[in-house]
Amino acid sequence: MKPRILLLDDEPELRSALRDRLSMEGYDVQTAPDGRLGLKLYYENPVDLVITDVLMPEMDGLEVIRILCGTPSPPLIIAMSGGGSRDLEFLVEATEFGATRTLSKPFLLDDLVSLVKDLLSSIPHPSA
Repeated sequence: MKPRILLLDDEPELRSALRDRLSMEGYDVQTAPDGRLGLKLYYENPVDLVITDVLMPEMDGLEVIRILCGTPSPPLIIAMSGGGSRDLEFLVEATEFGATRTLSKPFLLDDLVSLVKDLLSSIPHPSA
């Protein structure tokens, strides 16, 4: 069974590029443009890893992280932010809310893939 990833980002081009690259690496990737839809998808079909932007409309990534970390079996979470001068502050808050790791935008796709592989290697996956 492929590891499952939920990717939340309000930038369509970035969301598409990340989905395509992670899919090429063999992951089952769902996407959403905001936290509200992302949580709906998560509750319908839980995943191993959530990658969320911090700044999004409808519901921001910090709220998503807070909610997911309050569930009985929270997923691994990577928080991303390109929030300018407050970028570091947002990522520190994401960690305080329970994010497993953080990533500052812009980043190289290879760096994200390496981080995803590292995190997902720490959890057992049944064979397909």
